Amino acid sequence: MFSKILVANRGEIAIRAFRAAYELGAKTVAVFPYEDRNSIHRQKADEAYRIGEEGHPVRAYLDVEEIVRVAKESGADAIYPGY
Repeated sequence: MFSKILVANRGEIAIRAFRAAYELGAKTVAVFPYEDRNSIHRQKADEAYRIGEEGHPVRAYLDVEEIVRVAKESGADAIYPGY
C-alpha cells in the first residue's frame, strides 16, 4: 500500500482522490500553478507544492518532469494522474 500519493490534477478530481487516499490511510500531495493558488484542492491536501511558470497553468499540470521532481521532493511513493 502507498503511504503518500501525489495527485497530479486539480478541482473535483483531485478532491475525490484525496478522499479515497484518506480512507486508505495515505497522506496526499497537491501540485498547483500560481493561478490555482487559492483553489480548494490545494487546501484539502496534506501538502501542496507550486509548479510551473506564472501565466501557463495548463502547461504546469502537463510538465511530467516537474511533477516527478515534486513527487521525489515530497517523498510521495505514487503519482495519481487523476483520470
